[in-house]
Amino acid sequence: MINYPGKAKSNYTKTVNYSNRGMDLEELINLSNEYYLQEDIAVIYKKPTPITIVDASFDSHGRVITKAYFKEPSTLDYNGLYKGRYIDFDAKVTKSKTSFPLSNLHEHQYQHMKNIINHGGITFLIISINNKYYYLDGLDIINFINTNDRKSIPIEYIESKGIEIKAKIKPRLDYIKAIDEKYF
Repeated sequence: MINYPGKAKSNYTKTVNYSNRGMDLEELINLSNEYYLQEDIAVIYKKPTPITIVDASFDSHGRVITKAYFKEPSTLDYNGLYKGRYIDFDAKVTKSKTSFPLSNLHEHQYQHMKNIINHGGITFLIISINNKYYYLDGLDIINFINTNDRKSIPIEYIESKGIEIKAKIKPRLDYIKAIDEKYF
């Protein structure tokens, strides 16, 4: 209940919907990738999710997939090239205020990150936590997992090892600046 001076009481309540919380972060990254491409800074794309269509029908909008399944576990969501180096990363959002649950990073994604590093690529997560965005390098993630029995990465580790990425106009999330800080 909000009381405005000289006005009737308002029953305004804010509804929070977490169902698409990762979509906002992905949209910021997609806009950043468009900027990087337009400015000839980097070539980074969102990978399509590999699916097999089992059944489809047609409606007024065209073909509609009515039944499909994933062909294989997806690796990380984004890949491309920057300064001659292969880049492969994922966007992760957590509601937790104190840590990033490792259950958000699947085993096949963890193995994929190790493979990228073993072949000289750059891999990382962009983590949205507490209304902030962090670049957390794959080497730091693997080191944490290999040296801890925890089921989550504490916010203190993310803040100390990660690089905060500030949202701005262009690019929306300048994660390339974090890569430069870490590697170049």
